[in-house]
Amino acid sequence: MNKRVVITGVGIISPVGHSVAELWEAVCEGHSGISHITHFDATDYTSHIAAEVKDFDAPRWIDAKLAKRCDRFTQFALAAAGMAIAEADLKINENNCHRVGVLIGSGIGGMETWEEQHKILLTKGPSRVSPFLVPMMIINMASGLVAMETGAMGPNSAVVTACASSAHAIGDAYEIIKRGAADVMITGGSEATVTPTAMAGFCQARALSTRNDQPQQACRSFDRDRDGFVVGEGATIMIIEELEHARQRGASIWGEIVGYGMSSDAYHLTAPHPDGRGAYLAMQAALDEADLTPQDIDYVNAHAPATVEGDAMEAQALANMFGDKVPISSTKPIHGHQLGAAGATELTVCLLAIREGLIPHTTNCDHPDEAFADSIDIVRQQPRKAQVTTAMSNSFGFGGHNATVIVTRCKEEA
Repeated sequence: MNKRVVITGVGIISPVGHSVAELWEAVCEGHSGISHITHFDATDYTSHIAAEVKDFDAPRWIDAKLAKRCDRFTQFALAAAGMAIAEADLKINENNCHRVGVLIGSGIGGMETWEEQHKILLTKGPSRVSPFLVPMMIINMASGLVAMETGAMGPNSAVVTACASSAHAIGDAYEIIKRGAADVMITGGSEATVTPTAMAGFCQARALSTRNDQPQQACRSFDRDRDGFVVGEGATIMIIEELEHARQRGASIWGEIVGYGMSSDAYHLTAPHPDGRGAYLAMQAALDEADLTPQDIDYVNAHAPATVEGDAMEAQALANMFGDKVPISSTKPIHGHQLGAAGATELTVCLLAIREGLIPHTTNCDHPDEAFADSIDIVRQQPRKAQVTTAMSNSFGFGGHNATVIVTRCKEEA
């Protein structure tokens, strides 16, 4: 028999604050964390804007010596994991450590470290490259170090599926608990790619918004004037655990994960399949696993990165699945596109919508694209009060990787 899986803690490092409360306030008030890039001089780039994490002091969250041996994306993951564990009041010890696992995703990983060390290689030679280069840049080190710092000795892995990474990480961690291989998983995603090389690559791919004179209005999900996504950074880590385990230790429950779907577009390196069939398959798979119908969904947090093709594809898939019967919004105009951390952040928004009875609006969607404006219900201009019991989060990544996660109010907590 499959075990039930609930969320008992969330930790967030985001462009709009270092807490769940700050994220929710920004989302509901429409306060965007997007601004001009400060990490490096972006004058020669076509896009000068990003959603950077501000005022992040790594030693506040982790040991200063350890921080120096971690890339920024790993620092974010460690900080968010520490917050999530504290909020869940999870104690990891010799008695339970083998039943606590870690699974954290990232789309790109330690790009900042790679850039810095590559410069050293070219200017000073191979003997001056840091011996920590490889362990600092590889994506699995976020999971590895969280386990080392917490003592979690259960299943440990990492997911790399571009912008779907953290959604897949949470979904895979959910499956691990369902089959009984762990009682608790520390899971989510982290990203720190506001770096010269990463930004140059995205700019040259013409994937980014160039609305440089209006940073906070640049990300325009579902809007007719959208011109590309805005890179974000940060980490969202969740504590998920088997329901009976959570109940026995008296944990506070955010909600329950009931469905997880995966699919592939099998179409193009970066462009989504135009008819949305891959996205539709992922949503249908999640509904099937949850034993739900489209009518059971009260809210969808869309991937909607504000790219011309991406938003149109998802709108088509959503219209095919729900018509105009389910409220839909995107929160990327607030926290940016956090790439490998996006799915976890947006699933947190779903949990908050359930908890607060409030559906966040799609900031900057002033003129919904006429191609699909009437076929889906886009929440815009202001949040919408609603009874939300079950919500869906979509995440789609370069390479045609699609992931959908469904969460609901836990019956025991209703």
